[in-house]
Amino acid sequence: MKEKAYARAGVDIDLGNKVKATLPQLLASTLRREVLGKVGGFGGLFALDLKKYREPILVSSVDGVGTKLKIAFAMDRHDTIGADLVNHCVNDIAVLGAEPLFFLDYLGTGKLEPHVFTDIIKGFARACSENHCALIGGETAQMPGFYQKGEYDVSGAIVGVVEKSKMLNGPRTVKPGDAVIGIASSGLHTNGYSLARKIFFEQLKLKPASYVPQLKNTIGDELLKTHVSYGSLVQRLLKKFNGRAISPKAPRRARSDAPYPIKAFAHITGGGFVDNIPRVLPKNCDVVIRKGSWDMPPIFQLIAAKGGVPEDELYQVFNMGIGMVAIVSADKAAAVLKFIRAQRHKAWLIGEVSHGRGVVCVR
Repeated sequence: MKEKAYARAGVDIDLGNKVKATLPQLLASTLRREVLGKVGGFGGLFALDLKKYREPILVSSVDGVGTKLKIAFAMDRHDTIGADLVNHCVNDIAVLGAEPLFFLDYLGTGKLEPHVFTDIIKGFARACSENHCALIGGETAQMPGFYQKGEYDVSGAIVGVVEKSKMLNGPRTVKPGDAVIGIASSGLHTNGYSLARKIFFEQLKLKPASYVPQLKNTIGDELLKTHVSYGSLVQRLLKKFNGRAISPKAPRRARSDAPYPIKAFAHITGGGFVDNIPRVLPKNCDVVIRKGSWDMPPIFQLIAAKGGVPEDELYQVFNMGIGMVAIVSADKAAAVLKFIRAQRHKAWLIGEVSHGRGVVCVR
């Protein structure tokens, strides 16, 4: 059969359709009963069950994976990237107390490689299933000449829901004396990779396949560790400690100043401790983070020892081993910490809230 003109120009529609035909099987594990229609329409359909909520608030977020993709390209390993993106988005809405409902993805590439596409979608599907989040649609764009050979970009959007009376509002509820709990990350997650790549591949002259004794791993595999999802942990914590419902008809003061033990969460992404924790603080509160109060993973110890980066900057670029921070009432800190650890997450008491002006001090 004569090759089509569009295919000669670099866009193979038939190949794209053939690859996308496998989507129903790949996405079967992500279906929720609220999903209507099927993947492949002009828009995804989701029927929110309004009987479950008094005042449902939809929470949305959109993100990408950044230059972590460069590691995936170098390793020709693409099965973790989709999960990274889903988990990152889940965490971003979890800090408000929202549970994920559905996710949509975008994949742009110069030439569609079936095995790469399949591995990425498998990652999306696996993480969506684990987070009980429906993957209801997406877009795959073939754009020859726009991307370097063998490269692509991915992004995704998530929508979740939270009961208005249970929505976390740190700027209204956090106060001096509250405790700060840090929950372990798996590594860099999806931030700081431009600097990490410079340190490992330019300054230290490593290759992705280089074995690093301190890590007991190759540097490539270490950098591709999947971004941890804290979504289900957050929901279990809120159910356990903030389970008491407040009527939406109650006075505004009663709703906003409710003495819930768990006051706020901060997802430690780009900006590290320094830029993320202040997003959930009142203007008159600081957070003091105590160095050495948690087990810092070897990857960050290596960056600190060999990277030549000022220590203060490390805590503004990297998560340094803490992927999520919880701010809780001091009298409940021990119980919350015990509960988190029982859920098989490493966690530590890493600081406290003090009087201040809305900043984070790492000491």
